[in-house]
Amino acid sequence: MKSEKISEAVVRRLPVYLRYLNELRKREVATVSSQELGQKLDLNPAQIRKDLAYFGDFGRKGIGYDVSYLIEKIRQILKLDQQINVALVGAGNLGHALSNYNAFLKDNMKIVAIFDSYAPKVGKKINNLTVQPMQELVDTVQANGIRIGIITVPDFEAQHVADQLISAGIEAILNFAPTILKAPSHIRIHTADFTTDLQSLAYYLDNGKEDTAHDEEMDR
Repeated sequence: MKSEKISEAVVRRLPVYLRYLNELRKREVATVSSQELGQKLDLNPAQIRKDLAYFGDFGRKGIGYDVSYLIEKIRQILKLDQQINVALVGAGNLGHALSNYNAFLKDNMKIVAIFDSYAPKVGKKINNLTVQPMQELVDTVQANGIRIGIITVPDFEAQHVADQLISAGIEAILNFAPTILKAPSHIRIHTADFTTDLQSLAYYLDNGKEDTAHDEEMDR
């Protein structure tokens, strides 16, 4: 891997490549070119080659990429060749859904503990895991080598939960609460904000019609 800092945009594209490569392997496709990847993923083939070149020389000129080999290498880059234990805080509807969503299990990302501060939820079972009280967070994180935390609590509770996760030794957080979290620079936080995504998506709803109307007006 090159010693220069890899941008977040590059890292975020790697799982996209991995998902499509897994589809190719299911169809028993042995090799794929950057051109084919670019057409399928709507990306510039040069960008794909540049992204992968940050981590090594994986392609062969005139042949492309060996699908199985590239899958193995991307999994290693993303550390998916080892089990990564995850803790989820917030046993509400979203927490239930994420806990029951097992598509990521094949990538060795495993939710191994669920926590909630609401007493009636503690002790209930979700996908073979028992909801634990927040008082057990530190011991559970340390005993199970948990490295990633998922937050699915209301926005007014999220920062306190993040602080607790960080104090327990969590290295990264996926935040589903609609708020910006503060954390030390060595803690990586990604926020999945459904509201912001929907609101920004709404901007584009009638833009196509407006462009068409403008073109028709110019033609008159």
